[in-house]
Amino acid sequence: MIVDVHAHTPTHRDAVPPEERRVFSGWRTDRPVVTTNSWADYAESMAAADISIVFNIAVPDPLEATGMPYPPERTNDATADFVAADPGRRIGFMSVNPLAPDVFEEAERCRELGLVGVKLGPNYQNFDPLCEPALAFYAWCERLGLPILFHQGASPIRAAPLRYTYPLVTDEIALRFPELRIVMAHMGHPWGKETVVTIRKHPHVYADVSSIYLRPWVCYESLLAAVEWGCTHKLLLGSDFPIATTAEAIAGLRGVNRILHGTALPRVPEELIEQIIHADALGALGLPRPATAGTETAGTETAGTETAGTETAGAAESAGGQS
Repeated sequence: MIVDVHAHTPTHRDAVPPEERRVFSGWRTDRPVVTTNSWADYAESMAAADISIVFNIAVPDPLEATGMPYPPERTNDATADFVAADPGRRIGFMSVNPLAPDVFEEAERCRELGLVGVKLGPNYQNFDPLCEPALAFYAWCERLGLPILFHQGASPIRAAPLRYTYPLVTDEIALRFPELRIVMAHMGHPWGKETVVTIRKHPHVYADVSSIYLRPWVCYESLLAAVEWGCTHKLLLGSDFPIATTAEAIAGLRGVNRILHGTALPRVPEELIEQIIHADALGALGLPRPATAGTETAGTETAGTETAGTETAGAAESAGGQS
């Protein structure tokens, strides 16, 4: 089974009106990214994944803060509605700001909507990931078995502080909360080595490979570090839709050694690349497998605690979406 752990909720339920179409040039160097997408666009782009994890980021002005437009008041409802439309193939994560006075009320509401994990981007949301309110929120997530996917590493958004996304900050979080399931997005690009030494030491800390394949040397260097440090089993597949598709992610990983032609540089073993593509992400994160996608729950040797999650919310009306 192929699980894509990193995708953003599409901005529109139906076809995007031409006057609402938005394009952002900062995410990729080979082409601009269309940041307004319909539910059908998502389904086509994610067709290579059996299951995908989808979310928005809770910020007051999504377009300014993340480069992607969606109604901030529907950050989590949009995700819940979208997941409810295809609950056998989609898993929804909530996003909240730990500094918000109603953070726990909103998080509880999101659990009732059927959202079973959390996406945080401290750089986009402008909070110190080691501040006291953030630590209190992590403790709550650890207690309830909610995995957190953190944005890690670079961003083209000028106002997003890089110090909040340095991978060794996640080491500090994992030291305090050893049972908290964590995904370090993008292998912390360009700090892949720092990410590798972090996931290596913490049993419940993983990294996704979303977007690293868009930069061939970063991809090679990061994956080779994981090979040399013996932790490729801690890597999870991710596309970062709409920045890329699941098929692009898979092709990019399988082509990682292409740049080495004519050199004596060490190769990333093909069997380890396939291991990443087919990783048991749900088991690693302690998440239940969607009922119509196979058996009830997924488990793996690296996953130590019981699975956590709630039933998916019923269908509703519209969507809105990003990271």
